[in-house]
Formats: sequence, structure tokens, C-alpha cells
Amino acid sequence: MTLKHHLSIAAVATAAAAVVSGCAAPRAPAPDYDKMADAMMKTSFRAQGQAKMDRVQQDPLQDACSSATAPPESVTKKLEATQLATIKPPASGQYIGDWKSGEKLAENGRGMTWSDKPEADSGGNCYNCHELAKSQISYGTIGPSLYRYGKLRGVQNPADPGSAAMVQYTWGKLYNAKAYSACSEMPRFGHFKVLNEKQLQDLMAYLLDPKSPVNQ
Repeated sequence: MTLKHHLSIAAVATAAAAVVSGCAAPRAPAPDYDKMADAMMKTSFRAQGQAKMDRVQQDPLQDACSSATAPPESVTKKLEATQLATIKPPASGQYIGDWKSGEKLAENGRGMTWSDKPEADSGGNCYNCHELAKSQISYGTIGPSLYRYGKLRGVQNPADPGSAAMVQYTWGKLYNAKAYSACSEMPRFGHFKVLNEKQLQDLMAYLLDPKSPVNQ
């Protein structure tokens, strides 16, 4: 057997040992994608105007719902209970405002950017996710259609116990939708003071008033 053959056999043996050794070596831990995403958000966002760094600080609910792994039902139920406790009824005791103002609000997507004045009212941006009236030229489909929302739910009579419950539920959804579905895509309008009490009352009227285009 020539030296060349010896060298070839040695090379094969070395390669085989390397393969076996590689198979036996422990796998590297999987990257922490949640941590990586959080770091990316914080390094790519800069504070300007009214848009401060607190906008990239997640509360426990946001942290759970933006995780790479969906939270288990036991966790979401606890989160929903926490959010439900934040819902405040209108201080005036009046749930229904002016549907015409509510319609304008639902079609307004402006507000809360760094270039907006902090004291300026924000829009509801409802059309971006929901169908609301047949007069709409376009609308988003992230959320369900709300066309005939009040008419289908029979909330024409506030004195009726069932109607009163639906009114309160609708207020709760607008105030903090995550109280009913922890990882809902809907903003927490009241909880984060995106909309004030009068604006919420006007959106309530737009959804529930029999004269509103929503219920035609």
C-alpha cells in the first residue's frame, strides 16, 4: 500500500470522525426573536414632538400578544379581566351623543403623530377596519362589518334591559376592546385617551342611533 493510499485512508477517517463529532455536538440555542424584535423597535424609533419613547414600551398585555408564541387561554383570560376593570362608564351617565359628529369622527384618520398638536382631537379611523354604511366609497376588512350594527342588535329602546346591556357592551368595546379579546387589533380608545368622552358618545350614536346611516 502506497503512502498516497495511507494518506487517503487517514483523510477519510478524519472526515468521518468530524461528521460523528458534529452530530453529537449540542445544538446552539434558538435565537430570542422576541428580544430581537424589541431591540429593533427601540433602536429604530426616535422621540419627536408628542411621539415619545413610551410608545415603544409594552404593557403586559402587549408583551404577551406580540410574542412569537400565542399566549395560552389561561393567560388571555387573566389579561381580559385586568382590561375589563379599566373600563369607565361616561361620567355624565349619557352613553349616546350625536351620530352626525360620530360619522365625521369615524371617517377621520388623523391624530397623534409627531407633527400633530397634542391638544388637537384625534380621529376614530373606524373606516380603516370596518364597513359602516353603504355610502362608504372604501373601507378596511381587518374588523367585521358594522353595517346595521344597532338595527340587528335591537338597541332601539334604551329602557329594555337587553338593549341596556348591549349599549354598555358597545361602550366597553370602544373604550377597551381588549377586555373582550385580549389580542384584538382594535385600539383602546378610552383606555389610552385616544378619544375623549364626547367623542366616544358620538361614535356610540353613529353605531346605535336609528337615524344613523349605519342602521339604514
